[in-house]
Amino acid sequence: MLRTALISAVILLGQMLLGPLLNAAFALEPLAAPSGAVVLTVDGKIALHNTADGKAAFDMAMLQALPKTSLKTSTIWTDGVQSFEGVRIADLLARLGSEGTEIKAFAANDYEIRFPVSDASTYGGLIAYLINGAPLPVTNKGPLWIIYPFDSDPALQVERFQSQSVWNLETMTLY
Repeated sequence: MLRTALISAVILLGQMLLGPLLNAAFALEPLAAPSGAVVLTVDGKIALHNTADGKAAFDMAMLQALPKTSLKTSTIWTDGVQSFEGVRIADLLARLGSEGTEIKAFAANDYEIRFPVSDASTYGGLIAYLINGAPLPVTNKGPLWIIYPFDSDPALQVERFQSQSVWNLETMTLY
């Protein structure tokens, strides 16, 4: 009886100690190469990449294959409440095995901003690729737009988060 309890305790301890490591190792499946046009490149502190220069390149289908999240919010750039769909920044970074603490986001129009990863993960930062069920056009903030659920928390309705709402997003570097 004591021997069985001891064996059970050793197995449980092993699962507690090795489980997170094994889960992390299996979560980092190889990142496929994009087959379509690249819409987002991520570099810096990432564990996975699919380019020779250590970057993770995503086409739209790859982004859409990641866990989807939807949110409804108004913004200072749109009329009324809009419905956005995309991938949470936290989910994208987890997929890449990133341990970065800061993001530098670059837009096609040369806008760039550096902000804490914790802002995106704490407040549900989303890389949106759909608005009201339709793709975001390049001529109107697309194809990717970092968006926050502004209506859900007054803390988000300040310049700090509005400036992180990068539209025409092309690249993110993790520090």
